[in-house]
Amino acid sequence: MIDLTKIKDIFSKSNQSYYNLSQYACKDVEGCRRKPEVNKSFRSEFALDRDRILYSGAYRRYHGKTQVFSFSNQFDEEMTNRNLHTTYVSQISRSIAKILGLNLELVEAIALAHDLGHAPFGHDGERALSMLCQHHNIGYFNHNIESLHIVDNISRNGEGLNLTFQVRDGILSHDGEVHDTKLVPQRSKYEDDLKEYIQSKKEGKNAQMMPTTLEGCVVRISDTIAYIGQDIEDAIRFNILTWDDIPEDCRNYLGDRNGKIIDSLVKAVIVNSYDNDYICFDEETSFYLKKLKTFNYERIYLDKNVKKSIRNIEITMGILFEKYMFDVASANQNSRIFKHFLAKKNERYLGSYSNPEKVRDYIATMTDRYFNEELKDYLLLWK
Repeated sequence: MIDLTKIKDIFSKSNQSYYNLSQYACKDVEGCRRKPEVNKSFRSEFALDRDRILYSGAYRRYHGKTQVFSFSNQFDEEMTNRNLHTTYVSQISRSIAKILGLNLELVEAIALAHDLGHAPFGHDGERALSMLCQHHNIGYFNHNIESLHIVDNISRNGEGLNLTFQVRDGILSHDGEVHDTKLVPQRSKYEDDLKEYIQSKKEGKNAQMMPTTLEGCVVRISDTIAYIGQDIEDAIRFNILTWDDIPEDCRNYLGDRNGKIIDSLVKAVIVNSYDNDYICFDEETSFYLKKLKTFNYERIYLDKNVKKSIRNIEITMGILFEKYMFDVASANQNSRIFKHFLAKKNERYLGSYSNPEKVRDYIATMTDRYFNEELKDYLLLWK
């Protein structure tokens, strides 16, 4: 029998020498869970969270979900998917956190889980699913809320992963779409604050919430760093842009390749955040980053070639949503919503959520390919 006490003592001494944690870092002993557990592992609480996320079904489905360009992986497997984006966020976050003396395992856990709740077809799928949720009176759909819902209530057959508050808060508080020059952690937060934020977002309010830890702030800012240049590279692969189309002043200041842009932004964060209880860019870097974001929205995210599939996504997601609503109401045990989803959920989950919420959760867990196969099988029945 391996002496776990001895192993934990060895790892404790090793961690003390390896981590020179900043005074602003979240310490391992601060990790707390909604359901108390006895940690019988030699891993820290945040390392346990990271590993639970890594081995979850939701994490395995990342590779089949669109980042920006819907259906593009069918003809170009080098286009960025949700799995690659999450890996990039994790690595960028770790690079920043290591130099700032922050908790690397906490950063990694938040980064790896932050997009678990994305619906198929990226933000286009998110908007389509949100419209359906509003129609069925269950509130707006937001992928960060669904990410937390997955780790709390869907994973492990409905039992949830029982992650620490700090990781759960970081998942919910990430928002790479909002332009932040400076992120100051909102340290005095409790479970009720998370619930209040979730309720406000479901009601369609423009609620904002900063992470409770500096590590969560690092992930939030790294989310932007990871996608801003990568989306440009994907657009170039998609033949709707060239690097010469990028505003010249942005290229001169941030760089004319994704690697250079990442390097510039990471250096700016480190220089301006070192030994401070906040994470930030300097004003000049923030200015050019915001300008580049505006360019991306106009030339990539709203491009007619990128958005031509939106209507198809809205129509087909509506078809499947109504099909599953009928299947659940009629207790059609042959439907895949039963065989692949509800049959694997415990009584707590089944008794806690309405039929529209169950359908929402099932669709949100789908990969692009699975969605397409479900649609094709259903439509073929009517031929």
